[in-house]
Amino acid sequence: MLLGVNIDHIATLRQARYATMLDSFNVEPSVLDAAYAAQRGGADSITLHVRGDRRHMQDADALSVRESVALPLNLEMGNTPEMVDFALRLKPDYICMVPEKREEITTEGGLDAVFHEKDLAPTMARMADNGIQVSLFIDPEVPQVEAAARLGAPMIELHTGCFANHSGRERTEELARLKRAAELAHSLGIQVNAGHGINYQNLEQLLAGVPYLHELNIGHTIVSRALFVGMEQAVREMRQAIDRLS
Repeated sequence: MLLGVNIDHIATLRQARYATMLDSFNVEPSVLDAAYAAQRGGADSITLHVRGDRRHMQDADALSVRESVALPLNLEMGNTPEMVDFALRLKPDYICMVPEKREEITTEGGLDAVFHEKDLAPTMARMADNGIQVSLFIDPEVPQVEAAARLGAPMIELHTGCFANHSGRERTEELARLKRAAELAHSLGIQVNAGHGINYQNLEQLLAGVPYLHELNIGHTIVSRALFVGMEQAVREMRQAIDRLS
């Protein structure tokens, strides 16, 4: 099973101090150094989200990681003309289409691929024409998986936030939803990834309950752990946990 490391919150920390002075010579922490550390720790890919409001990752961050880091790059992005143009300039290995709301702290739910199917189709076609694979970040619901299949998405990322944010019977119900969605996607020939809220504590339950997972995209918990053990070691611990449990 592959591990994609999301390094957005390295940029969040940087922006907390240097948002208005990004050209300063002493800006820290370095997004690029975090990507290198993730690579040394065993990451299989780097994920970053350039949001429309540029609240954390900047265009220059994505461009520097793409140019300098020898790992596949996964760009999370909203389906806007601005971001489509940027993705075509960046040429990441993959993009993951996500919803965006300016008032949210982080992405709060999956993309409604059913509602936005007509808007997504031309974007996905343009990306395919440029050799960029497209994933859809969706809630684990049958209609969403079916919409992804109609759009010809080669992969999806199941939103695991509800699983992560609940416990007891509610978490069991969320696991069942994830399992059904993963099984359906697999039967339709779609690669199944997962992300949002996955951490060192809930990883075992997720992997035991959801089949056919190909890649996990994990960020906040790794960056949080890195405050105490360093980025490379935090990634290594997650890599070892995935290898042990999968």
